[in-house]
Amino acid sequence: MSDATGSPVEVVQPPYWQEACKHLARKDRVMKRLIPQFGDACLRSRGDAFTTLARSIVGQQISVKAAQSVWDRFALLPRKMAPADVLRLKVDDMRAAGLSARKIEYLVDLALHFDSGAIKASAWDDMDDEAVIAELVDIRGIGRWTAEMFLIFHLMRPNVLPLDDIGLINGISKNYFSGEAVSRSDAREVAAAWAPFCSVATWYIWRSLDPLPVEY
Repeated sequence: MSDATGSPVEVVQPPYWQEACKHLARKDRVMKRLIPQFGDACLRSRGDAFTTLARSIVGQQISVKAAQSVWDRFALLPRKMAPADVLRLKVDDMRAAGLSARKIEYLVDLALHFDSGAIKASAWDDMDDEAVIAELVDIRGIGRWTAEMFLIFHLMRPNVLPLDDIGLINGISKNYFSGEAVSRSDAREVAAAWAPFCSVATWYIWRSLDPLPVEY
């Protein structure tokens, strides 16, 4: 697999996926219906912390399709998607790729954190989900939603339930409540059957709304 610049991208799949699918199909009638619709497709990690967080920032508050379009243009700008290369980019070129002024500020701050060594990515494997979230939200532009996307797509933590994600809430509304409005409490109640594989169930809920695989 290659990224938008044509460079090879390491793609990693979670080792728990098959176990999770069996668990979800057994515990949840909607999952039993959804999972077979998508064949062997599954969550994939690109294996690069900076790229995953940058894609999450680009994807904030826009659709999957729009985010991919902006990312494809942005990814052509640096020599490679690395913090030092992003810091060399011109603001006008980043704006022309479709990034807002605020998202540019966030991407630059993210690149500074990585380039300066302020982020110790090697420590994350030994930290629990909430500890990683607490560290990430100290970076400008990274709120809980972005941190949760990182847990799912980079660290591939199996039991993340991103209640701030509008796609998850809309998907639960569509699949479990016939389109009626859904509260966070409703979503938690539905997800009780998903544990300890909420990340996997969330991925299938996203797919039920948009056949394009969600990736960061």
